[in-house]
Amino acid sequence: MVDTSLSKKKDPDQPEISLPTLKSQRTKMGKSEDSEKKKIKDVEISVPIVYGNAAFWLGKKASEYQSHKWTVYVRGATNEDLSVVVKRAVFQLHSSFNNPTRVVESAPFELSESGWGEFEIAITLFFHNDVCEKPLNLYHHLKLYPEDESGPMSTKKPVVVESYDEVVFTEPSESFLARVQNHPAVTFPRLPAGVTLPPPVSIEDESKKKRGDTKDHPLSQWFLNFSEADELLQLAAARQQVQAHIAKLRRQISLTDGQNQQFKPL
Repeated sequence: MVDTSLSKKKDPDQPEISLPTLKSQRTKMGKSEDSEKKKIKDVEISVPIVYGNAAFWLGKKASEYQSHKWTVYVRGATNEDLSVVVKRAVFQLHSSFNNPTRVVESAPFELSESGWGEFEIAITLFFHNDVCEKPLNLYHHLKLYPEDESGPMSTKKPVVVESYDEVVFTEPSESFLARVQNHPAVTFPRLPAGVTLPPPVSIEDESKKKRGDTKDHPLSQWFLNFSEADELLQLAAARQQVQAHIAKLRRQISLTDGQNQQFKPL
């Protein structure tokens, strides 16, 4: 896990956003257990996602139990459509809400509510059959109030809290690779020599193609930019690979030295 503090550059035309430390991590999903799927060895597909919430104070409309309107969501890190990978999302709210288990069957994966209290929201992402059988569990603490609680609240300045996660699928199926090879929500790998994929299926209906992205979302002006986190995660992953390779070489050298010692003349 990589923890890093990021800050959004201030824009004089934009209100300030209450922003605590952002969390970034890289989550590796398990390999598919379906033996009928043709898997591509030594390949990883990564899908950068962001999950969090934006909360607006209701101002004069606020009451004791309805002080904020908020939206919790899972989006692509660059606001691309996640439905190419994610089949549905389940949000588990506090038990005081009516129907606290909310199922969202299509992108954008989000829900809006109102209330007064902060609590942890469990988010479960289910993937398409050719992606991964195992769901991904995320946990987000709903944030309604700014860090500086002594300052005045504003109906125009939302509290935005987001976390970045790079979801990695190892040894993906050939069908999964073929389906997402040109999709902007997916970081596509370099394929091993000799591996060829069928051409991607084009989507003629442009409205359907953009249906689940969040580029024109009403909250998009408040979304945070995670390009720095993405770069840090890539560097951390590369560093781990180099360290693992160095450790392997050291073991081989140690083994070779041991063998030479056995044949050293007395």
